[in-house]
Amino acid sequence: MIGLPPGIQVWLVAGVTDMRRGFDGLAAVVQTKLAHHPYGGQVFVFRGRRGDRIKVLWWDGQGLCLLCKRLEHGYFIWPQADSGSVHLSAAQLSMLLEGIDWRRPQRTATPRAA
Repeated sequence: MIGLPPGIQVWLVAGVTDMRRGFDGLAAVVQTKLAHHPYGGQVFVFRGRRGDRIKVLWWDGQGLCLLCKRLEHGYFIWPQADSGSVHLSAAQLSMLLEGIDWRRPQRTATPRAA
């Protein structure tokens, strides 16, 4: 993945989005449904109906970037809400893009007392 600047805000757009939308259509969703400015440097993540595809919209200061990902197996974990947005950290976005449940990541080993 392209490295994001530290402290960047990441927003999941709740509900499902028509994955046929491109730069302008997704920017319009950000403006109308979320009342955010799509050219403010924040990251907006959209999910398709089946849950196996996402699109990430990001203004890098020079132009809009549109990243797409499709999982071959499984689906992306998404909030149950039908509208609004959910704020994520950059680490949670990384987990989401890997197909990991970003809400409750599991440790591989439990820390023990020394």
